[in-house]
Amino acid sequence: MDIYASDEEKGEEIKQWWRDNGRAVVIGIVLGSAAIFSGRYWINHQATLTEEASHSYQQLETYLNDDKKAEADQQMQQLQNDFPSTPYAVFAAFDMAKKSADAKDSEAAIKYLQWIIDHAQLVGHKALAQLRLSQVLLAESKFDAALELVNQSTAVSFKSLFAEVQGNILVAQGKKSEAHTAYQAAMMTLQPGEPRQTLLQLKLDDVAIAQ
Repeated sequence: MDIYASDEEKGEEIKQWWRDNGRAVVIGIVLGSAAIFSGRYWINHQATLTEEASHSYQQLETYLNDDKKAEADQQMQQLQNDFPSTPYAVFAAFDMAKKSADAKDSEAAIKYLQWIIDHAQLVGHKALAQLRLSQVLLAESKFDAALELVNQSTAVSFKSLFAEVQGNILVAQGKKSEAHTAYQAAMMTLQPGEPRQTLLQLKLDDVAIAQ
């Protein structure tokens, strides 16, 4: 716009600009308002979802503490169906898996741990579920399945733990030399002074003698 134009000319230019661009401006305002509203709705929805999932998880914990298995199972199903994307569903599945393992119900423990592997969004949760599931499979003498699961892991922070479980599986299969290699790998990724070093050294010594 010419700064030296008369007020009348300026007014006419403004009108013309509005005729040319008014529709786009209105659409932009509407879309912007919709985006803001949608964003706020999504944030509020997520907050409500998290709160409901938290309440459901706390209820499940109460049932577990009171040894009400049927009620805990039902609550777990609600978390899996209604809040599968929340960490509370994952926490609940871990708790249910532990409770099942303690009760010698390996089938249920495997089911819950596999659900975590399939649904957890965090790599750490998936890796921990893989680790625990491999231990359950080992206890059930399902060595090939346990070893396959261990070999699938790519979580760097769990590398030593998976290597140790791999060694345990190989020992159970009578493969002492391979187990020795696995335990060495587990030792190599530990920081000096970590408590697990003592246990791993004992395992290394055992398989070294047996070779």
